[in-house]
Amino acid sequence: MSDVSQPFRILLIEGDDRLSARVADYLRKHEYEVQTVLHGNDAVPAILKGCPDLVILDVNLPGKDGFQICCEAREQFHGVIIMVTARDEQFDEVLGLEFGADDCVHKPVEPRVLLARIKAQLRRVTARPRELHTFGKFEINRASRTVKLPDGSFPELTSAEFDLLWALVSCAGEVVSRDELMRQLHGIEFDGRDRTIDGGISKLRRKLQDAAGTPQRIKTVRGKGYQFGKLGGD
Repeated sequence: MSDVSQPFRILLIEGDDRLSARVADYLRKHEYEVQTVLHGNDAVPAILKGCPDLVILDVNLPGKDGFQICCEAREQFHGVIIMVTARDEQFDEVLGLEFGADDCVHKPVEPRVLLARIKAQLRRVTARPRELHTFGKFEINRASRTVKLPDGSFPELTSAEFDLLWALVSCAGEVVSRDELMRQLHGIEFDGRDRTIDGGISKLRRKLQDAAGTPQRIKTVRGKGYQFGKLGGD
């Protein structure tokens, strides 16, 4: 999900280029960042590469239809999907929700109604606890307690290692002190001699394939603590 100081990113997948342009312009006027896709075969790669906050997905597209796109994208995409159908049939709505859509609207849809649906969905996801952090191809999922590395592998982390990593990732870009980590993870103060955090960091670096000599993913900030950083190749 986008940082609250940045505009939400919307991917509009609509086969009608004129309608797509009108909807995109309307949403941009309301301070959303919008990218468009016109062909169904381009949709899934655009979703997975762009990692938008919300996808507006038309059912009737050239190439793959919206149901197929939704089903394929949901294997890796955890953002919001609003499906749009021109057919006034409850079956389309039910099918879309079963394939993983969060909401379904029927054409023709008033721009203000679509905007209200978008705002409602984004409020819903920003109000709930964060369950997924992504940094390019690096993903950490708290719901499944898994980590996916850029090469597609899933390192096996102990419960303590995952909790330590989550604490760092949740404050990505910030320096987190050993004292903060000890209080958060173990409920005790850091006494200056306990090497639990340092040992956990060492194991994480090895499992995350972070170079031993010059770690980039988890950096040591001398005298202050540790910082989870985004790699240039992410």
